[in-house]
Amino acid sequence: MVSGPMKTDDLIEALAGRLEPASPRAPLAWLALWVAAGVAVSFLVMVLWRGLRPDLHVAMTTPMFWSKFFYTLMLGAAALWLAERMGRPGAKVSRPARALQAVVLGFIALAVGRYMAADEPARHSLLMGHSAMLCPWCILVLSLPILAGALYGLRRFAPTRPTLAGFAAGLAAGGAGAFVYAFSCNESGMPFVAVWYTLPVLLAGLIGAVAGRFTLRW
Repeated sequence: MVSGPMKTDDLIEALAGRLEPASPRAPLAWLALWVAAGVAVSFLVMVLWRGLRPDLHVAMTTPMFWSKFFYTLMLGAAALWLAERMGRPGAKVSRPARALQAVVLGFIALAVGRYMAADEPARHSLLMGHSAMLCPWCILVLSLPILAGALYGLRRFAPTRPTLAGFAAGLAAGGAGAFVYAFSCNESGMPFVAVWYTLPVLLAGLIGAVAGRFTLRW
């Protein structure tokens, strides 16, 4: 007759023998899924709340329109890469951090050049546009569903610095929220985008840092 402890040991060995190594890409796919879900919700909110800009088909023929989309898309992608790296203990974060820095500083440098090259009467319009007091709050609101998805997706990881991981997730959500809002916003001046698009991205990062401190603990 087999003793009780032996049966337990046999059960543990049998269960352990059936274990298969998890794919290292599984958490990344989970994160991408939830971020995509957040973007879908954000886009739906934008369409119902603000609507698409009526001259979208005309604006798409201008380089300034695409520079805004490129900036927000690259900013969001670099920040998401950084968040994914921060979610893996011991992973190097220098490359995504440099990429994020290059995107932001590069666009700001171009915006400053554009501002300085403009005539004095045109500078105020380039910087303030006509929606400077509205644009940041719209972007921040649209970033919240994406931030929720990013934080939930990062829970499949094991971040050792949850506050910084949350900050990176917030930046990614802010960049994606700005990308979504660009379909509604008719501002295209580089100085305007550099200030009033980047500011809410930083605010989303701060919200993500606070939320990540509590939601990403393990």
